[in-house]
Amino acid sequence: MGRRRGIMSNHLKEEIAKELGFYDTVKQEGWGGIRARDAGNMVKRAVEMAEQQLQRDNS
Repeated sequence: MGRRRGIMSNHLKEEIAKELGFYDTVKQEGWGGIRARDAGNMVKRAVEMAEQQLQRDNS
């Protein structure tokens, strides 16, 4: 099985991590160093951003 390609760009993930306050952990330990709760919050924020974009596109 090949390596899975991520849906979110690294830039977007970094911006969300900065917004949520755990980017320092990412810089020091990589993405594997974040808590499951932080990863879940990051996905939740990405979904919110996508929904907002869809609403703007449909306006």
